[in-house]
Amino acid sequence: MEKEKIRYSDKELEEFRVLIQSKIDKAEEDLHILREQFTNNMDNGTEDTAPSFKSFEEGSETMSKEANAQLASRQEKFLRDLRAALTRISNKTYGICKVSGKLVEKERLKLVPHATMSMEAKLKQR
Repeated sequence: MEKEKIRYSDKELEEFRVLIQSKIDKAEEDLHILREQFTNNMDNGTEDTAPSFKSFEEGSETMSKEANAQLASRQEKFLRDLRAALTRISNKTYGICKVSGKLVEKERLKLVPHATMSMEAKLKQR
């Protein structure tokens, strides 16, 4: 009878670390762009536009900034989750389901590297 694996090997953990670090780098880049767009207060030359059109444009700009703020907030949470995954790699607890204690499927971790639960546990949660 084959012994059930209780954690990922150091080599596998290193592969996940590289994957997660690349996702962190990309997410930080995306967050920087979102923050720039959110804080961009440049006037787009609407001073000579009809007043009614200008108010629509300003409303649209406000909605766009709110959407960017929401996206930035989600991106910050994603980054926190990815960094927590790096901590779990350092602790050699990465990939262990917090509900069942079994290993999270490797395919799931490649798609959602910050996952803390197996699909089975996640589906039971609903």
